[in-house]
Amino acid sequence: MLSGQLLLLVLLGAAQGVPLRESKESWGYVAVRDKAYMFWWLYQADHSTKNYTELPLVMWLQGGPGGSGCGYGNFEEIGPYDTSLKPRNSTWVQAVNLLFVDNPVGTGFSYTTDSGAFAKDVSTVAADMMVLLKQFFGSKPEFQETPFYIFSESYGGKMAAAIGLALYKEIKEGSIKCKLGGVALGDSWISPIDSVLTWGPYLYSISLLDEKGLQEVQGSANKVQEALNRGQYDMATDLWSQTEDIIEQNTDGVNFYNILTKDSTFAGKTDQRSPEFGKAFLGKLYQRHLLPLQNDALSALMNGPIRKKLRIIPDSVTWGGQASAVFFNMACDFMKPVVDIVDELLEANVNVTVYNGQLDLIVDTVGQETWVKTLKWKKLEQFKALKWTALREGQESLETAAFYKAYENFSFYWILKAGHMVPSDQGVTALKMLRMITKQESP
Repeated sequence: MLSGQLLLLVLLGAAQGVPLRESKESWGYVAVRDKAYMFWWLYQADHSTKNYTELPLVMWLQGGPGGSGCGYGNFEEIGPYDTSLKPRNSTWVQAVNLLFVDNPVGTGFSYTTDSGAFAKDVSTVAADMMVLLKQFFGSKPEFQETPFYIFSESYGGKMAAAIGLALYKEIKEGSIKCKLGGVALGDSWISPIDSVLTWGPYLYSISLLDEKGLQEVQGSANKVQEALNRGQYDMATDLWSQTEDIIEQNTDGVNFYNILTKDSTFAGKTDQRSPEFGKAFLGKLYQRHLLPLQNDALSALMNGPIRKKLRIIPDSVTWGGQASAVFFNMACDFMKPVVDIVDELLEANVNVTVYNGQLDLIVDTVGQETWVKTLKWKKLEQFKALKWTALREGQESLETAAFYKAYENFSFYWILKAGHMVPSDQGVTALKMLRMITKQESP
């Protein structure tokens, strides 16, 4: 592979005079199953004093399902360059080696040539990732003793929990050589019903619902709970979508990703490439929660200059071209909780971090706190008894950027003035949190 410096010169053209980092990159495909291929992209750490082999490795998993980490997470949140290909001051590459994976199969530049090969649950997602990680660590032995962390966002957190547990077991069995440092669950869809049931009270408490609106939202949310009690996951997903409609009607279109902004998701933008689009409730969920991760500017970047830079994307593959199929194939998994998996991680003494943006609605902090309180973890009462600690971006800053508390192998970060995409809204605070979680910085 060419170095990142040379490749970016090819990509941007030296005449543009864009500042470039000395950040080395590599990427590739892994056949995780027959006719199913996953794409990964690695940035070596660009630290001022340390060699990249001395720093942790972080894998970033995007949500959706079907959102591209190699695209959205990379260029919109934590990679070395933004969507204008300008250096990002708060990039995580200055602190860690950064591995993006387009996961599940069919996401981003990942693809399948068999319509039956899309994942339908997190168990398949985890199994596919084990194949990729086994090949990755086998081909890059310099990372085998490096602390490896899985960071995630939204539905990526649900997948990260399952992947983290599967990796722990593979390491224990000796089939993957890797040093698991921990799993970080950002604004994660761990217990969907706890989010849905707290939307109404949360919006009412901040004056985005009146009392009548609260009753309507709560009544709809209760129907979601009833469907789950009957094991009707498809019905629960349909009712979840209806609850979101009721919220939009009563709040004049609040944005589910940041309550201080307006939702423009349905401003004439649709994607009807999947035959499943005919299911109205799935179509609405897809438009509201996946299309924003594939905005026109990012799609143009990924299918244009980035595709040319990478040079290995098959002619038949379009970035995001199978995203809708990924989303619809996972539909039966949407409302299933994975709190039990988080409990297993804690019991196995794996470091687990939950972090959440204050202004997020789709995965509101109140809902996150609700499922955390249901953990069977033996040290939960000690954790709950702690008072949180205020965090500031710098020693001289007077403004509180976040709160956190930690007990043994569990920690929780409340990120202020951030919505669903924490690194996008509060990049400096997210970078500080990263350094704390990976044990490079104390509070």
